[in-house]
Amino acid sequence: MALDGITVSAVVKELSGLLTGARISKIAQPENDELMLTLKGSRGGQTRLLLSASASLPLIYITETNKPGPLTAPNFCMLLRKHVGNGKILRIWQPGLERIIHFEIEHYDDMGDLRRKDLILELMGKHSNIIFCDENQTIIDSIKHISAQTSSVREVLPGRTYFIPETRHKCDPLHTGQEEFQTEVFSKPMPLSKAIYSSYTGISPVIAEELCHRASLESDQSANSIGNLEKIHLFHIFSHLMEDVREGNFTPCIIYDERHVPVEFSPVRLSMYEDYEVCLFDSVSRVLEQYYAQKNTVTRIRQKSSDLRRITATALDRTRKKYELQLKQLKDTEKREKYRLYGELLHTYGYGAEPGAKSLKALNYYTNEEITIPLDPTLTAAENAKRYFDKYGKQKRTFEALTELTEQTKADLDQLESIQTFLDMALSEEDLVQVKEELTDAGYIRRKYTGKKVKITSRPFHYRTPDGYDIYVGKNNFQNDELTFKFASGNDWWFHAKGAPGSHVIVKYQGEEMPDSVYEDAARLAAYYSKNRDSDKVEVDYVEKKQVKKPGGAKPGFVVYYTNYSMVIEPDISRLTLLE
Repeated sequence: MALDGITVSAVVKELSGLLTGARISKIAQPENDELMLTLKGSRGGQTRLLLSASASLPLIYITETNKPGPLTAPNFCMLLRKHVGNGKILRIWQPGLERIIHFEIEHYDDMGDLRRKDLILELMGKHSNIIFCDENQTIIDSIKHISAQTSSVREVLPGRTYFIPETRHKCDPLHTGQEEFQTEVFSKPMPLSKAIYSSYTGISPVIAEELCHRASLESDQSANSIGNLEKIHLFHIFSHLMEDVREGNFTPCIIYDERHVPVEFSPVRLSMYEDYEVCLFDSVSRVLEQYYAQKNTVTRIRQKSSDLRRITATALDRTRKKYELQLKQLKDTEKREKYRLYGELLHTYGYGAEPGAKSLKALNYYTNEEITIPLDPTLTAAENAKRYFDKYGKQKRTFEALTELTEQTKADLDQLESIQTFLDMALSEEDLVQVKEELTDAGYIRRKYTGKKVKITSRPFHYRTPDGYDIYVGKNNFQNDELTFKFASGNDWWFHAKGAPGSHVIVKYQGEEMPDSVYEDAARLAAYYSKNRDSDKVEVDYVEKKQVKKPGGAKPGFVVYYTNYSMVIEPDISRLTLLE
């Protein structure tokens, strides 16, 4: 669900109750578009508040996790420390149901006079921003500067007057009557849910779908085809929801699917997910932090790994084209045996060819079938035989050379696909170090000789099953090799998704026969940490580690095995505990 106006309203209600009257103790800027405020004197004692204006994931929530800023604070952070360090929060409010939060802060200026400032968080997707204004709504500075060249709607620069741009006319859902609702919604020739969220500020598509579900109406039917009774019923449903928003009656929750994967969050009950697992929370901040924790991590890592992804994608594209061309050239050499046969038969039966003949019928003594051999009429039978033997020799040499080249190119392709898979798995910057090192060793990145050894701090995932078995999962090809050939012993069990790039998974043998559930847990991990993790079912090979071999000169992570078991399993690892 998008961070819509209703969610922002729930956040404002929670923050107002906790932080009104609190003083700003610390201000940090851990990311270019993030602020971390530490507040004291609030009802909860010391509180950390994260404000993010990320274009891909704008957020605000209370958190217990500290995110320290860089050693040298950015200019915007220094400005806030100068003006509102130790400032007191007087009021937290939201204009209408806009995705905007105002923090009204009281502080003493350099002359000792009491002043007020306004810190504004705009949670508007790619247009998100954190803007700092004086009491006259003049912009002092912002975490992102927006010039006239960037936006024709509004400049966000020091000295400009702050205002909320009206790019599309939308009504305030908190103050709407039945007549306005019918005019705005039911006059539009579009799906009913879209007519709702495109007519009112702060209503997301999910809330619009929920309103239709509560009114027992199909969300995709045309809004201008609804009957009068249905119109009245939908308006009453809409009014009841807006009354809950005005009174602050929120029920923060996260909806999980059968794999216990979060599929949605909401500040209000979503009856359309009645068949799903619903987890209720007493704090909308906890909902946002828990729901977006993994998503935020993945988003940040994707940003930091963008260069590696670009290098890998470019190399993959080139290698795929090279491989396809080599396969095509290899296919063209399939006629070589036919040319050899023509040459042999011409040596045997060429005496029967008439001068100037364009073909010769001859008995293939390998199959006892008669075949027709094309001839160049300007050449003798012996010269035609030599021409066919020359073609055979050339294609044989091409086949032998291409076979080796194609195997090398396929190995390069498999390595790059595995690197791409491991980039998707990375959860921290440390996880990217070995991936970058592998790309460097393979020649895709030029090595810079700084005299310093690359520091490796990333370690394999360590899981523990409910049965008490330890399972280890490689995060990249280097870790795969280390796990399989240095860490694992011969009686440990080795798992890997069949025919797909992914992690080596090692189950430590404990001296007794493992329960079936442990095999299944390890297979789930191998399925989850593979390219096929989004499939409903994944085939996984498993074998004792002593059966796994590494060919000489093979790429990192590449192994062979000749006897194995297999199972098909879903990539659900929710029952497993990830250890630090």
